[in-house]
Amino acid sequence: MSEVNRSASPQLGGWTRFVTARPRLALLAALVITALAVFAGSGVADRMGSGGWQAPDAESTYASEVLAREFPASQPNLLLLVNSGSASVDEPEVAAEAGRLAKRLDAEPGVSGVGSYWTTRSPALRSEDGHEAIIAARIGGDEKTAGETLDRISPDFAGERGPVTVSVGGPVAVQHEMQTIIQEDLLRAELIALPVTLILLVMVFGSAVAALLPLGVGIVAILGTNAVLRGLTELTDVSVFAMNLTTALGLGLAIDYALFIVRRFREELAGGADPRSAVGATLRTAGRTVLFSALTVAVSLSAMLVFPQYFLRSFAYAGIAVVLLAAAAALILLPAALVLLGHRINSLDLRGVFRRRKKGVTGEAGGARPEGKAEAGTSGADADADADASPGRGWGRLAALVMRRAPVFAIVTTVGLLLLGLPFLDVKFGTADDRQLPAGAESRVVQEHIRDGFPGSPGGGLEVLAEGKGSPADHAELKGRIKKLPGVLRVEGPVAEGSTAYYNVLPEGEAVGEATQRLVRELRAVPSASSLDISVTGTAAVLVDSKDAIADRLPWALAIIVVVTLLLVFLLTGSVLIPLQAVVLNALSLTAMFGALVWVFQDGNLSALLGFTSTGDIETTLPVLMFCVAFGLSMDYGVFLISRMKEEYDRTGDHEHSVTFGLRHTGGLITAAAVILAVVMVAIGTSRVTSTKMLGLGIALAVLMDAMVVRGLLVPAVMKLMGRSTWWAPAPLRAFHRTFGLSEGESAPAAAVPAPAGAAVRAGASAAASAPASTAANSPDAAGTSGTGEGAAGAEGTGGGRKAGEPDRAAEAGTEADADTDLAESARR
Repeated sequence: MSEVNRSASPQLGGWTRFVTARPRLALLAALVITALAVFAGSGVADRMGSGGWQAPDAESTYASEVLAREFPASQPNLLLLVNSGSASVDEPEVAAEAGRLAKRLDAEPGVSGVGSYWTTRSPALRSEDGHEAIIAARIGGDEKTAGETLDRISPDFAGERGPVTVSVGGPVAVQHEMQTIIQEDLLRAELIALPVTLILLVMVFGSAVAALLPLGVGIVAILGTNAVLRGLTELTDVSVFAMNLTTALGLGLAIDYALFIVRRFREELAGGADPRSAVGATLRTAGRTVLFSALTVAVSLSAMLVFPQYFLRSFAYAGIAVVLLAAAAALILLPAALVLLGHRINSLDLRGVFRRRKKGVTGEAGGARPEGKAEAGTSGADADADADASPGRGWGRLAALVMRRAPVFAIVTTVGLLLLGLPFLDVKFGTADDRQLPAGAESRVVQEHIRDGFPGSPGGGLEVLAEGKGSPADHAELKGRIKKLPGVLRVEGPVAEGSTAYYNVLPEGEAVGEATQRLVRELRAVPSASSLDISVTGTAAVLVDSKDAIADRLPWALAIIVVVTLLLVFLLTGSVLIPLQAVVLNALSLTAMFGALVWVFQDGNLSALLGFTSTGDIETTLPVLMFCVAFGLSMDYGVFLISRMKEEYDRTGDHEHSVTFGLRHTGGLITAAAVILAVVMVAIGTSRVTSTKMLGLGIALAVLMDAMVVRGLLVPAVMKLMGRSTWWAPAPLRAFHRTFGLSEGESAPAAAVPAPAGAAVRAGASAAASAPASTAANSPDAAGTSGTGEGAAGAEGTGGGRKAGEPDRAAEAGTEADADTDLAESARR
């Protein structure tokens, strides 16, 4: 029998009966619901926006809305770059053609505020070489409406028009092109990730049937989330960037959950259980772990709901939906499929050929183990030799090595992670612009021509909105005060309409540099005439407001994540220290991601290799997004590891053995899940949009660091240093946990199963003999248990002992507990 708490006569719980009573009906209903989700979610990307970085309740947002309504020409979002070739833009035929273009543009529905160099003679609208000039306008409506208008009018204006060549740019063109590229890149990422993921799953499971199940769960989660997002677009703004998270988490988490459940189900089958009982034991153990994991990830993502920017809120919508749907599919649909498949879960074993070849070679060398002979026939040194060949034993040896040198591993690993995070101390926050797009994108080319070839700082000016019944003297006084501010190059205006007026302020520095951000705050502090209320907007003002909004809400988001995570992990473990340890180590695992974020994307290292343009800063909302996602995924792996340690500690009371056992039985699983998720994230990271590339590659790095470094080295080292106090909790909290907590195997109390034979032999005594009586008494699985060592293996009094003549399954599990290559053969026997 595998190392699973199982009663002598297993009984199906209510949930197991519910999900397995009519498995065919459950799968048919899932197929129908999935088909409806495909229909409901179709076209969801076309209804999403590509902005959302601006805080809706900010001063800059208010000022921009007023100016767009009262003075459309002051907020142009469409720019036609008119190139006259070798001629000057002042040539009569060029001016005439430009006039006709402007007139036609002004007649287009949904377009207002049309102006141009030829009508205003503004030097800011004419290139320094005299061969290019700008026609500016504003397309009204929301992002979807503006995109539709742009699609309609662009073909009539772009390209060669008489003596000039016209290119379409401006903020609306940048956002629309970004949205289109993201959709194309997402499709390519899915085409990359799905086949690679399937190959990796086959390598993990061996069986093609078992490999297809996690992939199916992921597809159901993705399609269901698309339907949810489609419904949300009817109620609120949703960012198209959230589609990337839907794919990544839909595949990644669904595969994590399905891996954990299928792996445990195969262990139960290998231990002699029938399929329905195996599903029941799996749901009582791995199923509860999956539920806790989903809750912790969802909590981390829900923290983004406290921020006002819909860019961040969209990821919360998508993330919560996909996590819950992935967990639901894993806990409802997957058990139904497992009941129907039963032992056929091991069908189409694609690794069988290699195993048979290996056995043939072994037979020639000295005789292979006879077919059908139970591995339990080996014991002592032979059992240890077999166990050492198991992949799981490699993780066990790693845990033993780390715990022997726990202080060294803890210090070196912690210092190394902190050093990797040092570059983040120099982070500079900015706003996303056209340089997010690939170099050949038309809207980016237009913006680059304007940025490099036109005087001043195009797009970097500030607008000061003045509202109230001010006299000309009041406006003149306000203009004079603005001119006196340091960093002001020029002030234009006021342009008045009724009781509303605005000024254009051109700063001396960069559009969103530190000096311009200081100027925003100084402008807002300028005392105006008593009858005028002023508001400031512009690119730098939007950045200042965005940073302030995030700084105001970040403590609340962190508090939600930390407090709820502490509570959930306590409910799972009953320990006070493990939740604290989980939060600290999870945060530490993210240092490499944040360091790489600055070193690569802000500083531009590896930009040529990865294919992006560094802007010298990081978009303000991205670190928040990446923290919430990566922290949740880190907790996902942490819950898998801790739950298995907790299960073994409750069974044996041996702290160090439980740490080794947990890493041996989940190390390979967590690593496989991390590699698969990293593959998905790297596929997302192949996007041509820099923000998406940053998200995908950054999360992939964080996941791998967490699974391989933190879970493999830091967790066992810290748990060794903490010793048995790891599991401590004061009496009132222990009582609370007994009443409200959940732990694996709790719903079906079972007698203890002996510890792995190899571990008992090396220990030389029963693990329980060294455990304090209070520990055994407090263990939910300790009732009726008299020992957990080798001597208890055949004792009838344990309630979990084997019958006479039955193979010693405990020894078998101890030698090949995690070797999936032998699980299929054990199930067939």
